[in-house]
Amino acid sequence: MNRARLLDVVGTLARLGLAAVWLISGGLKAADPDQTYVAVRAYDVLPTAGVEVVAALLPWVELALGALLVAGIGIRLVAVLSAVLLLAFVAGVTQAWARGLSIDCGCFGGGGAVESGETTYVQELLRDAGFLVMAGWLIVRPRTLFALDDRWGNRRRS
Repeated sequence: MNRARLLDVVGTLARLGLAAVWLISGGLKAADPDQTYVAVRAYDVLPTAGVEVVAALLPWVELALGALLVAGIGIRLVAVLSAVLLLAFVAGVTQAWARGLSIDCGCFGGGGAVESGETTYVQELLRDAGFLVMAGWLIVRPRTLFALDDRWGNRRRS
């Protein structure tokens, strides 16, 4: 296997891995909108109207990002949007931790207040850092295997 092909495989794994993250997290949130509202509200940074909007839209944004990545449509743009969303999540978890809030992030369903010894902020931030690495790879090198971008002539040589 030549170097370019190996990089294509790595990119494909990053693309499909990030797609799985968005599809699973968005699907779990969409399946339980009331709990998604509780999770968003627990961060205590948005007014009620903002919580309602974020809780209503977030699952569908995540599902859309996941679907676009599975299909391989607009890979670089979707990776940039993914990175922006992940950075917002990192900021949310970081501010909750810094403020001494005891919450579960609600990243993969659930969420809301937990006992003070039950927070997992370090693990959540490390996990999101890993997801950011995948998004970063796709921003720098969006070329992957089995992407519709390839069929539509949008393949970018990187």
